[in-house]
Amino acid sequence: MAEIIILMGPQGAGKGTQAQMLAEKFSLPIVATGEMLREVAKSDSPLGHRVKEFQESGNLVSDDILAEVISHRTSQEDCKRGYVLDGFPRTAPQTELLEQIAAKQGHNITVIKIKIPHEFLYKRLAGRRTCSLCGHIYNIYFKPSKQEGVCDVCGGELFTRSDDKEDAIRRRLSEYTKKTKPLVQYYAQTGRMKEVSGLGTPEEVFAAMCKIVEQAAQSH
Repeated sequence: MAEIIILMGPQGAGKGTQAQMLAEKFSLPIVATGEMLREVAKSDSPLGHRVKEFQESGNLVSDDILAEVISHRTSQEDCKRGYVLDGFPRTAPQTELLEQIAAKQGHNITVIKIKIPHEFLYKRLAGRRTCSLCGHIYNIYFKPSKQEGVCDVCGGELFTRSDDKEDAIRRRLSEYTKKTKPLVQYYAQTGRMKEVSGLGTPEEVFAAMCKIVEQAAQSH
């Protein structure tokens, strides 16, 4: 296997859970851009200093620096058989950069899009309630606490995070659709994007993803 696996899907689609499961199943590392940038920023290197400057100014790290960070990370031994990408690419220029990185490394790219109706995501996200004491998470539609507003585990008060409020969710989903449209079109046109339904259980979604990854590996 020499696959770069990219998972696409809006917040609440379960990308993080599925990325972890795929990484374990196929013995691949998860390359998470946010985590990498934080690590690089801590290093006393020219690249570390540049990343730190961007972070301290509140600006997004430029595509050329991001490409340098990803190239460095994915050239390491544990990425030789491939890797699962988390948080990259997010723009058309980043897609082009990834093509160059993949070609240089001799990896194929497989894109899996988790398809899930926005109305279902509203319930999954807006229905989320978090315990103010222990952090346990419930959902008023799918996994409610026994007593409304009270945590089953520690008795703490449940609250709705600001980013789980309906207007914030609708705004984020709209932005996600707009920003990823060029990426979806590009990978669909190049025949490398497959879709799975995100409405099943995590195990059902995972089984569908495994099938896609295995078929992709066999076809290359």
